Amino acid sequence: FMERKELYFVLFEQQKDFEQTKDLVDREKSEDIIKLKTLKMPVIITGVRRCGKSSIFKIIKDRMGLSEKEYLYVDFNDERLIDFSIGNFQMIIDFLDENNYIKNCVLFIDEIQEADGWEKWIDRIRQKYIIFISGSNSKLLSKEISTILTGRSLNFGLFPFSFKEFLNSKGIDINQWKLNLKTQSEIRKNFDIFIESGGLPQRVISDQDIIVSELYENILYRDIISRFNKNLVKPIKEISLYLISNVNSDTSLRNLSYLSGIKNLSTIKRILDAFENAFLFFSISKFDYSIKKQLQNPKKIYCIDNGFITSLGFRFTQNKGNLLENLVAIELKRRGNDIYFYKDKLECDFLIKEKLKIVGAIQVCFDLDEKNEKREFNSLMEAIKKFNLKKGLVLTYGQEKEIEIEKKKIIIKPVWKWLLEK
Repeated sequence: FMERKELYFVLFEQQKDFEQTKDLVDREKSEDIIKLKTLKMPVIITGVRRCGKSSIFKIIKDRMGLSEKEYLYVDFNDERLIDFSIGNFQMIIDFLDENNYIKNCVLFIDEIQEADGWEKWIDRIRQKYIIFISGSNSKLLSKEISTILTGRSLNFGLFPFSFKEFLNSKGIDINQWKLNLKTQSEIRKNFDIFIESGGLPQRVISDQDIIVSELYENILYRDIISRFNKNLVKPIKEISLYLISNVNSDTSLRNLSYLSGIKNLSTIKRILDAFENAFLFFSISKFDYSIKKQLQNPKKIYCIDNGFITSLGFRFTQNKGNLLENLVAIELKRRGNDIYFYKDKLECDFLIKEKLKIVGAIQVCFDLDEKNEKREFNSLMEAIKKFNLKKGLVLTYGQEKEIEIEKKKIIIKPVWKWLLEK
């Protein structure tokens, strides 16, 4: 439990820090998030640590034109709040009253998962304030919490910078890129950096590789290892490095059990879930009309940011194709697509599902040449025929053309262009 005086001091300090706004890179989703406030429900923003959740709070504050006493910022990731307990929540409201904050002020609450019992508090105050919450663990959206805030909160996923945001952070104006060859050459040059360094905001702005490995350690220990027995530290690290070095490979629990020496498959499953809950990895399933089979099939694992792969993975010195595919997977997730992979005689990298129907098929290939062209087209065509699609998309590093195979249109397009189009 914290003393009132001590808590008030931290709240004052946090306001001062929050008001100091450096140059912020605008986020594509900031307007969408602000619009949600009209629904008068708490907005919960989740995403991997350091993907820009606190910055988006500052952007929202500026966009809403809020001045002092019209908002309060609380960061539960502050070590000075380590003794904060359930009885301290009311003191935050007292702080607002005693310091003459306006009646229905805006609350920005960062890394709320660090405070036990937060969901009941939010449920109690949600009608009096406009509330934006952030958290870096999807347990925020877990069943227990959802039942307390069922239908009473709006969830929003935030990712590291998209390619558009990355270019924006570099001061490149992309409004007229289709007409401007000089801009296109700048964009391609920056795409070469983006494919390797990824979009973690601090990494992009500081250009320091060490930020990525420090963040990785932070996620590993605080969000994953802390939830398991001490004797699992080494196997968890091994599984993590294996996944980072093998993005887009089929991954089964048995395979990871053999690799890590953990015999219990349900422990392996819990470890994988912890990685996904911390947003470090996400998985996509092999498509099957039978949900039961889909759950039993091996999954493909992707990493939330290419920066982790190039900083920590072992196999990636040569394999740009995997980096390209990981980038496409991240973007499809960012766009909110329901994605799967297809595997029968051949394999197609991504299927896009809307409602009950497959509406798109995408193959990713770094460079189409005489050796691989037939295989890539055949894989895509198998999925196109299976789901009766009119066209398919092949995303490459730099090639662009349109062809027709058996009356089906195949669009070949560079990933950088595809990233800028939506």
